[in-house]
Amino acid sequence: MKKRTMLSTAGAVGAISLTASYFLKDKSNREKLKQGVRKVPGKLGMRSNDETFEDAGAPDQSGDKDLAEFENAKMVSEGSQFGVQYYNEHKNNNEIENQQK
Repeated sequence: MKKRTMLSTAGAVGAISLTASYFLKDKSNREKLKQGVRKVPGKLGMRSNDETFEDAGAPDQSGDKDLAEFENAKMVSEGSQFGVQYYNEHKNNNEIENQQK
């Protein structure tokens, strides 16, 4: 019985991989797949790293208010500048790198 299940599974995996390789052979199909994969986090309500980083620079001005954003805004209002300094340093480093390219 186990042998039969293993052979069925191997056959299914082989068929799927063959179909996928045939489908992804065409460049336009690969691009469609990439675009579809990039849209998934937005549909699931997830945020990109760029959005999170931009919100770190001005925590009280972000549109998405979750608990972490409130805590960060509270620390900044109490005088903490760690998040703002971190944001400014990385923003400046990125600008310098882009100018050098």
